[in-house]
Amino acid sequence: MTVNTPLCFRGKKILAPMVRVGTLPMRLLALDYGADIVYCEELIDIKMLQCKRVINEVLETVDFVAPNERVVFRTCERERQRVVFQMGSADAERALAVAKLVESDVAGIDINMGCPKEYSTKASMGAALLSDPDKIESILTTLVKGICKPVTCKIRILPSVEDTVNLVKRIEKTGIAAIAVHGRKSLVLSFFFFFICLLERKKEERPQHPVHCDVIKAISEAVSIPVIANGGSHDFIKEYADIETFQKATAASSVMIARAAMWNPSIFRKEGFCPLKDVMQDYIKYAVRYDNHYTNTKYCLCQMLREQLETTQGKKLHAAQSTQEICEVFEMGDFYEETAAIFEAKKTSLETKTQDEDDQMEDPDVIKMAVRFDKREYPPQITPKMYLLEWCRKEKHPQPVYETVQRPLDRLFCSVVTVAEQKYRSTLWDKSKKLAEQAAAIVCLRTLGVPEGKLCEGENLLINKRKRQDQERLISRDHGEDLAEPSHKKANFIEETSDMNVPK
Repeated sequence: MTVNTPLCFRGKKILAPMVRVGTLPMRLLALDYGADIVYCEELIDIKMLQCKRVINEVLETVDFVAPNERVVFRTCERERQRVVFQMGSADAERALAVAKLVESDVAGIDINMGCPKEYSTKASMGAALLSDPDKIESILTTLVKGICKPVTCKIRILPSVEDTVNLVKRIEKTGIAAIAVHGRKSLVLSFFFFFICLLERKKEERPQHPVHCDVIKAISEAVSIPVIANGGSHDFIKEYADIETFQKATAASSVMIARAAMWNPSIFRKEGFCPLKDVMQDYIKYAVRYDNHYTNTKYCLCQMLREQLETTQGKKLHAAQSTQEICEVFEMGDFYEETAAIFEAKKTSLETKTQDEDDQMEDPDVIKMAVRFDKREYPPQITPKMYLLEWCRKEKHPQPVYETVQRPLDRLFCSVVTVAEQKYRSTLWDKSKKLAEQAAAIVCLRTLGVPEGKLCEGENLLINKRKRQDQERLISRDHGEDLAEPSHKKANFIEETSDMNVPK
């Protein structure tokens, strides 16, 4: 049994949130090498609210899947008590809705207030929030009151030490658990700060600018909550021992590492760096194990190779167009094939188990057939559902009622249709709700011995009915009468009504 313990932010070595880097394989690798806490890459609130939470039984993960089937955020039990979900948001209610969506699968929630990129600041997120303390207070207070997990935020420093300290003190009062401070300045500030920056001819500070340890130290001494120092990779952190040096220089409670960890995540290892070849192979194993998209895998490996990108291996990696090809570049082709075979066997086993459970739990009174709907076998705009609805009207039965479910394992659909108090369904699962309902209608029609409208059945009653309606409409128009609707609209109404599943 897993015991949930509150996340502590004192004395920790933390993997920083990095876009395209902080995905599941990198987070797990950092934990393996000694990181205490890992942050995911920044994920935008609006995108997350479109996602559906799915249990992936094959990978043993929790996936948040977008409508286009893309996995936006993937996590697993191994990191559940140590992963902090970072989001980009400029709205308190949206931020709370996302936090509630992921709360049970993560250890904490973080709001990004330091990203200087245009895609973030244009939407009033990231560093743009630094110029709106009221909005910062609203978002953080709403999250602290609305969820049970600890809330943090990550900021950049302001041009003035005094203003930075005052802002952090105000943030502290919201009740957050910790604050991460990137020790470089942001140009995306209020008009007053922006004017000062112009006078001083300061630009957005980049990694080549020295990190302001003195400002982080002033913050650490001014507040009681843990301060997490960030931004030391270029100036301080080149090996494990440097982490403590940076922590002392900033008087921070913890240290958050970005680029040094991106280049070699074994920076967290007390015993020192592992050979880069071993690190990359360990990363690839996680990427394959958790079905990471090959473009993301390739990007992270390229960040590790750095100056070696022009070598033969680097050029082969750059040319790779699949996870399998990436594995072959690093002489891990056999590992890829073995893992793929394991997943395929597991998927087959789970499908069989699910089918057995379906059969055991199935209502014995449901009539079943193994059928699928293929629209190529029917005239345009004619479907089995339309035929079934027409038959029910003719026989004076209530219109068909469809009950459709989605299977978590593969996200396929199955529908049961009830007609005259009898249920019908196909034993085959379909990729969409509409296809599953059409298949259920076919089972019902075939059981009843009623035509289903296929081209091979010859004369199509619904098509003939449409022709008669069109002729009646033309005759009426010639006589100056005006029918309420053309026949094609009536046909569409038949289909739409049946989709609504409302008793007549």
